[in-house]
Amino acid sequence: MNQPAPFFLDCDTGIDDALALAYLLATPRAELVGIGTVSGNISAAGGARNTLDLLKLAGHPDIPVAVGAHDPQVGTFHGGAPHVHGDNGIGGVDLEPSDREPVEGTAAELLVELARKHAGELRVVAIGPLTNIAEALRLEPNLPALVAELTIMGGAALAPGNITPVAEANIANDPEAAAEVLAADWDVTLVPLDVTMTNVLEESHRQELLASDHAVSQALGEMLGYYFGFYVDIFGRACSAMHDPLAAAIAVRGVELAVAPKVRVQVDTTGGPGRGQTVCDLRGQYVGFPDQRGARCRVVLSIGEEFAPHLLGTMQAAWLSEDEVMRTSASPGL
Repeated sequence: MNQPAPFFLDCDTGIDDALALAYLLATPRAELVGIGTVSGNISAAGGARNTLDLLKLAGHPDIPVAVGAHDPQVGTFHGGAPHVHGDNGIGGVDLEPSDREPVEGTAAELLVELARKHAGELRVVAIGPLTNIAEALRLEPNLPALVAELTIMGGAALAPGNITPVAEANIANDPEAAAEVLAADWDVTLVPLDVTMTNVLEESHRQELLASDHAVSQALGEMLGYYFGFYVDIFGRACSAMHDPLAAAIAVRGVELAVAPKVRVQVDTTGGPGRGQTVCDLRGQYVGFPDQRGARCRVVLSIGEEFAPHLLGTMQAAWLSEDEVMRTSASPGL
């Protein structure tokens, strides 16, 4: 990407969503043109409030934010994941409230509007349940032709699930929506637990964020303190997986993919123990994972570099650049 591409972010703004948002604002590869929220880590309305407050803190109050689906296609919203993300979705951190409100209309409507405006160029990053994306498909059946690429954080290919033995949370929270989205005729990159659980943010990285002079980095460091607490029982130390920011980095081609075959993927929508599982046809592993003929879903199993330095370096470079611009504009002319 020589020029920043237009991006739409669909999220359920918890802690790792906040990291993904900060990354997309920082990277020169992306122009964030709209954000939709969906119930997942927190309610869609709560996620929108977190998003607006983060945008204010980051100095980007002009990006439109729309509230999306509160409930999945089947059943009702389960109340979020306060044990993972805190009661407010961002680890109990209090941000200065934005005076902006979400835009009129739903997240799906905003996505369709932006896809038509940026036809053939818009890239979508979905890091929550896929309810809004499925709704947008029904609003605009031609959406796959209007969107350049869809990147999804979700699923588990060979790795175990994180909400059931086989299902990852974003897919399991609305399997019917996920099945509809993955069955549509567009290019999809799936970023599953296989790669997000093997790329970890350590306490040293959190301390680096806390020591930054930039308010966004400091806030992220504070949020991660809560997030790390959840992962102690999983990893045996204070650290965390980097689900959503890794998906964002892959979407902007910020990191190199190592193993990422195009394969057929289906979602289990039955009522049994496999509900929410992403069934990825990876039988080609024995001959080096060749792309399957006709498959449109690229499943990322590993990346070719350590991710944490790229994540922190991208944000640090952006914040330093912003500070330099502010110092230059404040300096008296010669």
